[in-house]
Amino acid sequence: MNGPDFVRLALQLALMLGCGLVGGAVMRRFSQPAVLGEMLGGIVLGPTVLGWLWPGAHGLMVGGPDSVSTVRSAVVQLGMLFFLLGVGLEIDLDGLKRSGLAALAIGLLGSLVPLAAGVGLVLAWPELWTIPAGVSRESFALFIGVCMANTANPVLARILAELGLLRQPVGGMVMAAALIDDLVGWSLLAIVLGGLDPAVSSAAPAVAGKVGTVILFFAVVAAVGRFLLTPLLRETRRILPWPTGSLSVAVIATLLAAAAAEEWGLHAFLGPLVLGAALSPSAEERRDMYDVLEQFALCFFVPLYFVSMGLSTNFATAFDPLLVLAVLLTACVSKIAACALAARCTGLDGRTSLAVACGMNARGAMGVLLAGIGLENGVIDQPVYVALVVMAIATSLAAGPLMQFFLPRHVS
Repeated sequence: MNGPDFVRLALQLALMLGCGLVGGAVMRRFSQPAVLGEMLGGIVLGPTVLGWLWPGAHGLMVGGPDSVSTVRSAVVQLGMLFFLLGVGLEIDLDGLKRSGLAALAIGLLGSLVPLAAGVGLVLAWPELWTIPAGVSRESFALFIGVCMANTANPVLARILAELGLLRQPVGGMVMAAALIDDLVGWSLLAIVLGGLDPAVSSAAPAVAGKVGTVILFFAVVAAVGRFLLTPLLRETRRILPWPTGSLSVAVIATLLAAAAAEEWGLHAFLGPLVLGAALSPSAEERRDMYDVLEQFALCFFVPLYFVSMGLSTNFATAFDPLLVLAVLLTACVSKIAACALAARCTGLDGRTSLAVACGMNARGAMGVLLAGIGLENGVIDQPVYVALVVMAIATSLAAGPLMQFFLPRHVS
């Protein structure tokens, strides 16, 4: 990369970060997740707004030689590895044990019913979709189902904290259910992406073959994280400067986990997520590590990623009203109905069950991330990507007000 290319890259990253910070700040003023503002900042900076109003400025600010776009993409992808490590570190395995069957029922039913609804929508209405060349109908349908099954843990945690319920029994149960939902969804995503094979007409055998790979990968990374990395972090804190020593170890482990996931035919993003979950039983290391990651990654890399999601697509020309409506209604009805039914069967009253279901319906940053992975891997086209992003944003915006409506603050 020569000097002018580096200048262009630095200016583009600065502009993306600035738009993300402004958009995030605006959303926080309205008590909404910053990620939604970061995504909207990317839409403004991308072909949807700036590319339409001032094409020359858009090309100058986000275009450039292949070397610039390659490095920019690499920076953004690396940032998401550390974001997902942080997501994994927030998985409280002890909380899953305490919540027991109630969380398991809500998490599983809240994952499997929307998954089936998404698959059913694709199979029952084939003319609604354009399946990219080289992607089987089974893989495409499963990917749509995975996107509908997702729940946004950060959004849900923020809403429960605002209601004063995060540390109460109902809050712990809902968060545990959301964690089960995430583990199921990311495992299915790895299986779906691993089953993509243009050479075969049906992905079913390839998808089935990935199930064992995912299970084995979980077991290996969990063992390494629990029995090797956790003691190493304790020693690092004792003999190396804090926090730089632990941060270096975390970066090395994250990169190795991502490389291992990709080498095994899974998505690189799965490695840091599983590694973070493996470290989560160690409360002290989890808290310290997450604090370091907030300073290292969440304030820089994550805004860049979600701004870049808005840069990649023209949301005006790729907006299909019928497709967006079908995806949004299917996702909301299946998720809310499944979670409300499961919560009711565990003994919660009707209004609390509906509140739990509306919270679980939020897709948030993880929904946008899943849609971006599908677009980058050629599983979906731009109209489907837009529909999935709109679904993620709309369900996140609605979750807080609906939970506040159904769930009184005194519930425990």
